[in-house]
This record gives sequence, C-alpha cells and structure tokens, in this order.
Amino acid sequence: MKNILVIGESCLDVFHYGECHRLTPEGPVPVFNSIGYSSNGGMAMNVYDNLKVFSENIDIHTNKNWKNIKKTRFVEEKSNHMFIRLDENDDKYGRINLQQIDFSKYEAVIVSDYNKGFLTEQDLLDISLSHDQTFLDTKKTLGEWCKNFTFIKINGVEYEKTKHLLDEDIRKILIVTQGSKGCFYLDKHYEVPLVEVKDVSGAGDTFLSAFSYKFVTTGDVDKSILFANECATKVVQKRGVTTI
Repeated sequence: MKNILVIGESCLDVFHYGECHRLTPEGPVPVFNSIGYSSNGGMAMNVYDNLKVFSENIDIHTNKNWKNIKKTRFVEEKSNHMFIRLDENDDKYGRINLQQIDFSKYEAVIVSDYNKGFLTEQDLLDISLSHDQTFLDTKKTLGEWCKNFTFIKINGVEYEKTKHLLDEDIRKILIVTQGSKGCFYLDKHYEVPLVEVKDVSGAGDTFLSAFSYKFVTTGDVDKSILFANECATKVVQKRGVTTI
C-alpha cells in the first residue's frame, strides 16, 4: 500500500484541568487552580495522528510552526466545563506551496482545511485535480471548486450554512455528520449508539481519518461510514482531543 498524504493547517491543542472553589476578590471571576495538563497536535495534525493508528504509511504537509500556534482550554475537572479558550498566533499559519508535493507517491490525499488562510479555494481545486482519490473536510462555504473531490465531510451546522449553494455534483459526494444523531450520506441515515459524551473536540478529525482509511482499503462507502461512526463514538467518550 502506498502512503496516504494529509494536507492542512495544524496547531497545538493544550488542556489545563483544574478546580474552582472561589471567586477572585478583584471581581466576579473564578479562580482556576490547575491540577493536570495535556497537549497534542490539533487540526490536520490530529487527522495525521489518528491515521497513524491504522498505518505507518502516513505523511503530512502542514505549517512547520504548528507547535507555536496554540489553542489552550481551561477545564473544570469534575464537570468538564470549559471556562475559556485562549488562542495564540492564530494568524500565523502561512500559505501552502503545492509545487513541493509529488502526488504520484500517494494512494490517497486527505485535506483538513480549517479555513485559516493556509489553503485557498484554488489550492483545493488543484489538489482535487492532482489525484483520483481525495477526501476533504473544510470550514469554507462549498462551491464549484470542490466538486472534483471523491468525498467531502462537513458537520450539520456547516451544511445548514451552505446547503442552498449545493448542486447535484456536490450533494452526491457529501457526508454530513450530526454528532449524536450520526450522519447522512445521500438519502441514507447512519445512526450511532447513545453514549456519555465527555468532549467532542477533534471527533470530526477522527471521523475523516477513519472513513478515508477504510474507503482506501475497501472501496465500500457503507463499511467506511460505519467504521468512522464507531471510531468517532469512541473518542467523544474521552477528554480532550484524542486519537482512537
């Protein structure tokens, strides 16, 4: 099996877990006492890390400064309530150079586009035309530029914002995830079991990774969606941004 390539912008996800027992005397603000800490690659790097669970033949093309672009969450340990998220260097992702990539080395290309300026619509169009097996998860409003991807995954909120712009070419390659309600592909609904959800952060990355890998290895859409649902269901039962 040839390598799979992940393309997209990445960051460092940081979680501080702690306790709050009082308000600061300066104002009605909780005093957060940190008792635990975790960090991991986020966004495209999380897609990459999930894929590495399935295979060692995974490459990534992302921004080299991803560890300096941080999303830091402060979370109450017992309730799992997030008090605040602090983003650092969110405007420092830079731009991709597609000319550096030899697409012929790969069996599939997976794009995780968080719409931070790293990838333009033209870049995404070029990627979709550079390989015959491409998978896209994007925060951009869908349009003519995306119709050549093999599959596109978006969540329900994103779908509601863009559904009026979709033509038949896009609808037939679109998978819409809806959290605890499962997902839709064409006219078929794929349910998921009811579980205790601790954190949905990164669940979309897991779904994209699992679906893409399963489809590359089997070519079966149904099996790939069911596998992706199973994997995403596992990660939402864990805290933070996690792999399968």
